[in-house]
Amino acid sequence: MSSLVFDLLIALVIVAGLVGAVVQIVPGGLVVGLAVVVWGAVTGGTLGWTVAALSVVLAVAGIVLKYLLAGRYLQRRGVPNRSLLVGAVLGVVGFFVIPVVGLFIGFIGGTYLSELQRLGDAQAARRATGHAMKATGISILVELALALVTALAWLGAVLVVRV
Repeated sequence: MSSLVFDLLIALVIVAGLVGAVVQIVPGGLVVGLAVVVWGAVTGGTLGWTVAALSVVLAVAGIVLKYLLAGRYLQRRGVPNRSLLVGAVLGVVGFFVIPVVGLFIGFIGGTYLSELQRLGDAQAARRATGHAMKATGISILVELALALVTALAWLGAVLVVRV
């Protein structure tokens, strides 16, 4: 396989990972990071291995930061992990019951129902569900930002190697 074809395949996997970081169906940051590690291992040399190591650091940082920041946000707003777990379980069920949008409907509905049961107040449950949705947005932005930095580092390395 030519180096151009290989680079294009890696680019496609990176694009799939970036999409995954937004839609949250696949772990986008991890996919981008692994694609760059494969590229670095095949390319070799100081640049290839440096970019591969950087992608591992960024992928791990993305995983840790997205949970820390979202968790801290939810903790400050008083939304317990149990409600998120119920939302996640119903999101997975929803994904299979209603393709594509079921994940989101299940997560929102599950979080709302859990908070309604816990708080006994529909208004407070809606507020808590809104906080859970904002925390999800925070985690998406963190993962996407670090995946984009990884992709840009890879692109820069490709341009250095191929030009």
